[in-house]
Amino acid sequence: MDQAENLRIMMQKKDFVLPHKLPRLISITSGKGGVGKTNIVVNLALALAKLGQKVLILDADMGLANVNILLGLVCPYNIEHLLSREKKIEDILVTGPGGINILPASSGFLEMGRLPESQQLFLLNELEKILAAVDFLLIDTAAGISANVVYFNLTAEETIIVITPEATSLADAYALIKILFTEHRKNHFTILVNAARNSQEAEGVYQKIKKVVHHFLGEPTLEYLGFIPFDSRIGEAVRQQRAVLDLFPQTRCSRYFLEVARLIKEKKTTALAAKRKVLFRKQGLFLSLGEKEMGGEN
Repeated sequence: MDQAENLRIMMQKKDFVLPHKLPRLISITSGKGGVGKTNIVVNLALALAKLGQKVLILDADMGLANVNILLGLVCPYNIEHLLSREKKIEDILVTGPGGINILPASSGFLEMGRLPESQQLFLLNELEKILAAVDFLLIDTAAGISANVVYFNLTAEETIIVITPEATSLADAYALIKILFTEHRKNHFTILVNAARNSQEAEGVYQKIKKVVHHFLGEPTLEYLGFIPFDSRIGEAVRQQRAVLDLFPQTRCSRYFLEVARLIKEKKTTALAAKRKVLFRKQGLFLSLGEKEMGGEN
């Protein structure tokens, strides 16, 4: 039984209610590693915080935890301690720059997609305890098309796919979109181009992936969020284990991070919510699945 089917069965077993406050749940993902995805998650989280938003990062790369490393944070506990019932969720949360909160993963831990249903439900239940206090939950998925990646992208209401001008990045992003659309009927994706030299190159990259997706898959909708320019200060920030927006707030890429965060914050989601089945598990996580996943239209 695949992960999406497990998720559907889990949802059908419980009653659902809409909470008074729904956080924006966004997965940030990529078809291949090395595109700067985690760096983007960290800096967008900080940018959103600077815009007055309360942000929680879920490091969903269970095998290669990187968020805390990028920020130079010491995490005595992580999600492994939560799932083993050794610690409560408030014990493993770590506060980063700008007041952003991080739920750290561990390296070499079993993929979320392979956890038994009881562990999945437990994690969802624990997340519910803190989601009401945040405006955005940013999920930093692993790269690729593993069950881990599929699981968290299906869980998210919005999915941002990070690509670079490299041909391999485009090819792997297409593969990820294909899996999520053809096997799980997820049909809306937001594209963010990283490390582009200028807006013309970034828009060209977006047009390439859009053309390929529409030619071979037809239905999926791709939305262009913008781009983050190549900036040598990003590498310097990584070496110092700081967010570039924190260390070099006036550099070019930092200004672009703030602009992209502003676009995300101001994005209208009312129309999307009206067309999609938005559910909040009484025992767990805010879930937004396309109605085709539930037997209707996505």
